[in-house]
Amino acid sequence: MNEAVLIQRLQAQEPAAQKWLYDRYSPMLFAVCRRYLHSREDAEEALVSGFFKVFSQIESYTGAGSFEGWMRRIVVNEALMMLRRNYHLVFPGDDAKIPEREDSFSIEAELSAREILELLDQLPTGYRTVFNLYVLEGFKHHEIAETLGISINTSKSQLILAKEKLRNLLRAKGFF
Repeated sequence: MNEAVLIQRLQAQEPAAQKWLYDRYSPMLFAVCRRYLHSREDAEEALVSGFFKVFSQIESYTGAGSFEGWMRRIVVNEALMMLRRNYHLVFPGDDAKIPEREDSFSIEAELSAREILELLDQLPTGYRTVFNLYVLEGFKHHEIAETLGISINTSKSQLILAKEKLRNLLRAKGFF
């Protein structure tokens, strides 16, 4: 389906267009929610809430940037709102010293999506949230700080600590 036509049909609140969009993008957007939220039920709730916003605020999509990216941002914001509402967002090691050297962490081994999700689930909520926003969503530290209401240094230290924890988890699985 042509994106411009789809958006027109969505703006007209056509149920068939809404169903098509949901069927097409819900698996990918659910995976995004699941990266932030431990509970499958919470991830489903964030997804449904996100789609409700997409459908009810479709008029606000200006065409700047990709439509998929616009939907993804809405769903990420819904997941973050659920984290704030239902979980005490803790950022352990807030006073961690930020090293001056470049961090060379990367996951070279082939991991399945399920294995990666299991690793992310083992991270404390603050680590996981900053890691997802920075590494997977492409946010900058100042954007993360603003979005989460934390300092830029807290964002940086949470990312460093998340990477270190992931490195240790991967080492324990024999990947390093």
